[in-house]
Amino acid sequence: MRHICIGELDQGSTEELPDDVAAGLAASGLVRVEPRGSGLWQLIPAGLVGAVEIQDVLLEVRPKDKVGVSQLLFLLGYARNPGFRPDDVVASSALDLWSALAESLARLCERALANGVLHGYVMVEEAMRTVRGRIRLTDQISRRPGMLLPLEVSYDDHTVNIAENQILRAALRLLLGLNRVEPGVRRRLAHLDRRLDGVPDLRLGAPLPAWRTSRPNERYVPALRLAEIILTHSAAETADGRVRTAAFAVNMAKVFEDFLEVALAEAVSKLGIAGGRLSRQYRADLDHPDEAAGPNRIRMFMDVVYQAPNRHPVVFDAKYKTASAGGKYANADHYQMLAYCTVLNAPKAWLVYAGAGQRRSRRIVNTGVTVEEYPLDLSLHPHEVLERVQQLAELAVAAYGSTPSVSTVGVAKSTNNSGGAEHR
Repeated sequence: MRHICIGELDQGSTEELPDDVAAGLAASGLVRVEPRGSGLWQLIPAGLVGAVEIQDVLLEVRPKDKVGVSQLLFLLGYARNPGFRPDDVVASSALDLWSALAESLARLCERALANGVLHGYVMVEEAMRTVRGRIRLTDQISRRPGMLLPLEVSYDDHTVNIAENQILRAALRLLLGLNRVEPGVRRRLAHLDRRLDGVPDLRLGAPLPAWRTSRPNERYVPALRLAEIILTHSAAETADGRVRTAAFAVNMAKVFEDFLEVALAEAVSKLGIAGGRLSRQYRADLDHPDEAAGPNRIRMFMDVVYQAPNRHPVVFDAKYKTASAGGKYANADHYQMLAYCTVLNAPKAWLVYAGAGQRRSRRIVNTGVTVEEYPLDLSLHPHEVLERVQQLAELAVAAYGSTPSVSTVGVAKSTNNSGGAEHR
């Protein structure tokens, strides 16, 4: 199988491709595809990372700064559930994204099903010639007036057809349709799929069924988390029951923002500061309310704001971008943080950048505001990344805070984003 790999910050790659493959790659959204003549196409990263398989072509767009497959999947998993562990995925630099997903899901599903397939009780409503459960009298009268049989009944059925098994089987079947999966892993996936016989297929693209963690399904949870990631970020087209095209695509800026918000919340909770509260996507208005402005306020949404009694608010903003060759970041980021601090009456704000580097403080002239640049290297082992987030919480929250001299002005705590000019 042909493997094309480009970085998300690359200028692109020129490849010889059939027209239908080029069209499929463009439809995936991972790359922009521009014709160069004589069957050549320019593949230009479109701001997403992931992988798409079309016929015998596998295209990967990999994250910046040597963020590997295992780190990417960890960031995705932790943002959905802080209990997601680094060893819930199996990947190395030699594995492409689809291969890593297949190997990881096979291993986790084998653990989940080691003690048998999970069963659960599901409410079933159907028409029967014998009584089972209870008779639904209202339905019986409205649907079959004057008829004694069949009976409209409802009962609890102990079955494998539950949400947990539906999600696992949908992810297994998606991966089984890929050409890239190694024969040994394919056999393991197929064996797991057969063990879930009797579980109906989920329609591709349909919302995933709801489930909640409980003691009976505890052994399923790691596999379920990964299966949800696969299904949430994947798109596939099928023909004759076999996947012909499959794409896995994520927006790294959104992934980093979600991860930082969740990881910071976990880190701050460990500090045990009484009365402290961390808000995500905190809404604030920059201008004063008056009749002239009306509903057209200058509205801002801050990634994370921490507030505690008798302390200044602390604001954090996640930036998935690259510094210049001289190690400088865009000036607009600092303008944005100055505006946040002005609204919150906060003397310090933290710009958290995805990448390697050193922490740097910038005091803003003629103000009492300091903007802290805090790099977070995502290429590190997940445990080290979480340690860096914990250090950030200690620096920004535990080791800093004094009684505000002026109360916060013009802050609305709703996340309603209707009306007004917005800045995020």
